[in-house]
Amino acid sequence: MLECAFSYDHCADAPLHQFIANLPKVELHLHIEGSLEPELMFTLAKRNGITIPYDTPAAVKAAYNFSNLQSFLDIYYQGAQVLLTQADFYDLTWAYLLRCKADKVHHTEIFFDPQTHTERGVEFNVVMAGITQALDQAEHELGITSQLIMCFLRHLDEASAFTTLRQAEPWKHQIVAVGLDSSEVGQPPQKFARVFAEARQQGYLAVAHAGEEGPASNIVDSLDILNVDRIDHGVRCVEDPALVARLVRDKVHLTVCPLSNTKLKVFEHMHQHNIVELLRQGVSVGINTDDPAYFGGYMNDNFNAVATAIPVTQQELAQFTHNAIAASFCSQERQQQLHALVLAYVEQPEADA
Repeated sequence: MLECAFSYDHCADAPLHQFIANLPKVELHLHIEGSLEPELMFTLAKRNGITIPYDTPAAVKAAYNFSNLQSFLDIYYQGAQVLLTQADFYDLTWAYLLRCKADKVHHTEIFFDPQTHTERGVEFNVVMAGITQALDQAEHELGITSQLIMCFLRHLDEASAFTTLRQAEPWKHQIVAVGLDSSEVGQPPQKFARVFAEARQQGYLAVAHAGEEGPASNIVDSLDILNVDRIDHGVRCVEDPALVARLVRDKVHLTVCPLSNTKLKVFEHMHQHNIVELLRQGVSVGINTDDPAYFGGYMNDNFNAVATAIPVTQQELAQFTHNAIAASFCSQERQQQLHALVLAYVEQPEADA
């Protein structure tokens, strides 16, 4: 991890939003199904002859009034019903990648939830073909590199997760890691210990959602039982000082999602968020979007939300990207390229203005 000498004087008149707009970024926590914008939802529903319980995209937006993770998941799974064909998954992924281009995201590691689709009769191969078509096109046309992470839904059982792992075998060369998402409360990491062990045996890397709505102990169990390489969310680590010390010591990266955390009331207000505090304590944290269509913003929106609510320097904003690069699953050569992009940007005269 590149270390920055932090200056804690927040320069209120500095054009931080302009700095953020062009800062090279890396995203490590994005659910592709959660990038389904209302307009595309309507387009796909019409194309596939699916009735959805909203009359307009604006009505969908109005329904995005979540009180907790489960209330979000209810509408999230409802929206996913419009995704049926390879073209649907291509259109979904390509739309997100164009957002990446606009927000200067140079590398992204995308979660997808195959069980959300196979449980309703959409073949695993259809999902993969559409997503990978867009990812390949983005690398050639947009210069955006990517990795794909297959998540198991923790509200489903272990047998379903093992089935998904078997379905992934023909695509193993295009899936870098397995993950664990969906409702955290009441679904502890140990429920999936055996499937993660098998995935590790097969050569997959591993990540897991933990310490978002669930306790800090879920982070510990994800590290010790699931043997994960990164923690997704992880903001409740502060409840356990020994865990925070461990995260610093072992350079465990947390893929934090600020707008998601306030939308789902993990923090009531952005100024209460602990991401900058964790950064200053030496924890490897990065900024991500989670489910941007539902939570009000893509990467620049999340960076700006943090910078508006919490005193933070340009060097610290750049460190979020350096942390994400170091924790990414791309090649060492690509990591070096990305670090160089950020360093060159920070060192240019405009960035110091």
